[in-house]
Amino acid sequence: MLETHTGTIAAIATAVVPQQGSVGIIRVSGPDALAIARSLFHAPGQQVWATHRILYGYIRHPQTCQFLDEALLLIMEAPRSYTREDVVEFHCHGGIMAVQQVLQLCLETGARLAQPGEFTLRAFLNGRLDLTQAESIADLVGARSPQAAQTALAGLQGKLAQPIRQLRANCLDILAEIEARIDFEEDLPPLDTNLIIAEINQIATAITKLLATKDRGELLRTGLKVAIVGRPNVGKSSLLNAWSQSDRAIVTELPGTTRDVVESHLVVGGIPVQVLDTAGIRETTDQVEKIGVERSRRAAGAADLVLLTIDATAGWTEADQEIYAQVQDRPLILVINKIDLVKTAAENLPEHPNLKFKVVTSAAKNQGIDALEQAILEMVQAGKVQAADLDLAINQRQGAALTRANMALQQVQATIAEELPLDFWTIDLREAVYALGEITGEEVTESVLERIFSKFCIGK
Repeated sequence: MLETHTGTIAAIATAVVPQQGSVGIIRVSGPDALAIARSLFHAPGQQVWATHRILYGYIRHPQTCQFLDEALLLIMEAPRSYTREDVVEFHCHGGIMAVQQVLQLCLETGARLAQPGEFTLRAFLNGRLDLTQAESIADLVGARSPQAAQTALAGLQGKLAQPIRQLRANCLDILAEIEARIDFEEDLPPLDTNLIIAEINQIATAITKLLATKDRGELLRTGLKVAIVGRPNVGKSSLLNAWSQSDRAIVTELPGTTRDVVESHLVVGGIPVQVLDTAGIRETTDQVEKIGVERSRRAAGAADLVLLTIDATAGWTEADQEIYAQVQDRPLILVINKIDLVKTAAENLPEHPNLKFKVVTSAAKNQGIDALEQAILEMVQAGKVQAADLDLAINQRQGAALTRANMALQQVQATIAEELPLDFWTIDLREAVYALGEITGEEVTESVLERIFSKFCIGK
């Protein structure tokens, strides 16, 4: 609950990797942060304790005076800090033991363990960030491609909040005009209905443009799951290895070598791609291979895109047709592999709407990978991405709020068309104002905040 986000909090703000982390940071925020720092940190010499300075020294137990670590202390007094509260950070040696001991001392000296996302929540509650910027921080931390990071950074810089606030202000202006006519009808000129309709149309058009970035935002955040499927020994593992430029999958001349799903992570055109190399799909009595085949079918069914791979030397076989029948309901690219072994691509390939994307490759010679990536991007552009604005990409929550605002404006237009009294106009306009304010946090419920910040890591 929001009322619990008081007092002084502490948490480890860096990833803790056993025997590998070089630096570990413990962040403390709240009214007792400076007192805790003075209690635990010994700064030798004449170092000045002042805001936005870094002190060198030792962290020691306040009762036993035993030194626990050699460290740096960063001081940031309110309001010039991430949370707009007093903040101190202990920069310790990495690993598990040092940072855990220092965190425990902070908790024993008056802080409590921060809840997930509580530092960022305090930044929002104290006016340091709006809600779109807070969500952009989570996107930036979790970015899986440079393009995703750039989009998140644009959101952090307010490039999403600015147009949302302007749309909300425009709705408020229209609402004020209508309510003024309700309260002071005799003292004001008649309402220009045509102008009101034009302004609402303009707002709705802008909202529709923002909504068009939702699919692209989901792609940048979650990426594409791509499954390579086909019968045994058509070169699926070789294709994965050539594409990822590593030997992730075992490649032999024996059919059925891959017994389980092999995974690799790539970035294609700025979009994170999870590639799954599956076991060859065929009927088999081998129990282990049978399990792999079943996992392959499940992977294909859950994939955003299927690469149906066939052997160019064999052409389209009855076994390929059977596999195609199992995956034809998925977005599909036909990959004709081993083209280096034939003079021309095999003919007699089926014509089907899902098979309009075809790529010729030679995984063994690392040929056709660029064409494959281009085909994937073309398929994404054709079916998922509707906007090319690289700075904006709304998330699911923001998209839902924009959709509600758009529906409310459509209802206002219907109300005007039906020539209902002005009081009816204001009902849906207020709903649009509320929905837009929910995106930036000007209108937001406690449950929404808890849902958003619970997805953050504890130290953020």
